Amino acid sequence: MRSHHKKDRPYQIKKTGIKDENIDRQILILHRAMLDKLCQHPILVENVFSTLESRKEQGRLGHGAYLTWYCALEHLTDAPQQMYEALLEDSPRMRKLRRQTPLVGILTEEERQQALLADALGQTSIQTLLG
Repeated sequence: MRSHHKKDRPYQIKKTGIKDENIDRQILILHRAMLDKLCQHPILVENVFSTLESRKEQGRLGHGAYLTWYCALEHLTDAPQQMYEALLEDSPRMRKLRRQTPLVGILTEEERQQALLADALGQTSIQTLLG
């Protein structure tokens, strides 16, 4: 007789559906917009570091996650491309970390909506269109 328990399966079923993929895509778009704004206004990173410290002290953020965010954000002024690559990485770990982002309060609601709308419409700069 065959067992129908999940633990007995010789394979794993992907637990992310289209809804999760859409949420992750939107979160990624918002993070790109937040990082762009941080590069334009580096003083805003102080609030992010305060949020990181607070969440770590409250036990809401593990040491590994803290180090990931902190080390990546330290590259804001000297190596922003490394910061972008680290924080926008398409991996299960970074998708999970972005869902509990310390980058709160960076974007206004208008900036947030604009970033999401621009992506949904496929808008890009005129230079990109002209090649």
